[in-house]
Amino acid sequence: MSKAKKAASAAKLHKDKMACNKPQKTPSHKTKSHVVKACEKGKEKIVRFGQQGVKGAGKNPKSAKDKARKKSYYARHDGQDSNPDKMSARYWSHRVKW
Repeated sequence: MSKAKKAASAAKLHKDKMACNKPQKTPSHKTKSHVVKACEKGKEKIVRFGQQGVKGAGKNPKSAKDKARKKSYYARHDGQDSNPDKMSARYWSHRVKW
């Protein structure tokens, strides 16, 4: 087995070993910052979300700049349904990063 294949298999996620609905950081992923195994109504799905290197404003932003960032983020998502399901990256992004 080549070195590239060994590295790829070591970094690969195993859905059966992940806990349901427990987001975790993915520092080695080139674009996405988090991953979660979303479980709902007997279905399981790997969901990657969040931009690598970008911090969200948090649950209770203190500075005016962070409040404005959070407001802008939610304004971009305003036209979509108000209750996304657990199988979507939007749901997890709102819950974890913003």
